[in-house]
Amino acid sequence: MAGVLDGRWAAWFGGLQISGQGDETIICGLLADQPALHGLLTKVRDLGLCLISVRRLDTGQAGDKAP
Repeated sequence: MAGVLDGRWAAWFGGLQISGQGDETIICGLLADQPALHGLLTKVRDLGLCLISVRRLDTGQAGDKAP
């Protein structure tokens, strides 16, 4: 599967912000807890996407658009 998803996948990813940047997908948003993070990582794995990085942002930064 190609590594680029568009906003139509937002519902499947629990309403997180999905955006394409070149040949990469950025998934951004607040997660309730560590089990929610593990669920997100499982979805990334199940789609066969290559995970490049995971970053923790301060709560105030989470509402900002992804870089």
